[in-house]
Amino acid sequence: MRVPPPKVPDSAALAELANRFGLSVSGARPNLVEYIRQLWSRRHFISTFSRARLTAMYSKAKLGQVWQVVTPILNVAVYFLVFGVLLKTKRGIPDYIPFLVTGVFIFTFTQTSVMTGTRSVADNLGLIRAVHFPRACLPISFTLIQLQQLLISCVVLIGIILAWGQTPSMRWLLVIPALVLQATFNTGLALVMARIGSKITDMAQLMPFILRMWLYLSGVFYSIHDKLGTVARPLQVIMDVNPAAIYIGLVRFSLIDSYTAGQLPSHVWLMALAWAVILGIGGFVFFWQAEESYGRG
Repeated sequence: MRVPPPKVPDSAALAELANRFGLSVSGARPNLVEYIRQLWSRRHFISTFSRARLTAMYSKAKLGQVWQVVTPILNVAVYFLVFGVLLKTKRGIPDYIPFLVTGVFIFTFTQTSVMTGTRSVADNLGLIRAVHFPRACLPISFTLIQLQQLLISCVVLIGIILAWGQTPSMRWLLVIPALVLQATFNTGLALVMARIGSKITDMAQLMPFILRMWLYLSGVFYSIHDKLGTVARPLQVIMDVNPAAIYIGLVRFSLIDSYTAGQLPSHVWLMALAWAVILGIGGFVFFWQAEESYGRG
């Protein structure tokens, strides 16, 4: 006598059974408010994770975390030799060394935030699959690492600026809101690239070329204000609203006496705020929308 197969409950019956016992879909995306609450509850994990990664980053190097300072200084030396001396971009720019150092340090903050954000999900699939936590913790943690590196580099930056004869003033305090806005922008952009990088793994190979082009358009080693009259109008607009150039210009204006408000785009603080809000909020929502897909497949 053949035994009939057991009857499988339909989806409605299964849903009713799950509701009765308070069960929910594993890894389901929470609503946005709940997601923010979960993220806030993991704030200690984010800070601890970023400190651990920062310490481990240079653990195998003999100089250790000294490389956090040495690396940007070496970049400055290369850019000064190639662009400042050979290509003579320093012509007409007073205090070129502080001008260049500020540009390199501030752009590097954005550049490394984007690069590490792009790989933050793809490179941590083991952690994502083993532990349940809001996936936004990863790109936020990596951006926090870059912010910590920038703050360490700022000690060197201030030393160079003082050695070049700049006088501390109340205007230096403008660095704080400028860096807060840039950090918000970087975090949002890192979240956007984390989602894209999790789906398109080759994006990490493409990003260095995109970032190099962004570097050349951001006035790191030349004055955008002096070049605007020599390029086509569409390129003028791109260079004028370029967020990297905006944040670099604000920090230069804050720290360098010879860098005046006339060298900044009009409504520069409004544009800096707009970029931070648009990318900060938009990037967070964009990343959250794909929360269920990270680590699967």
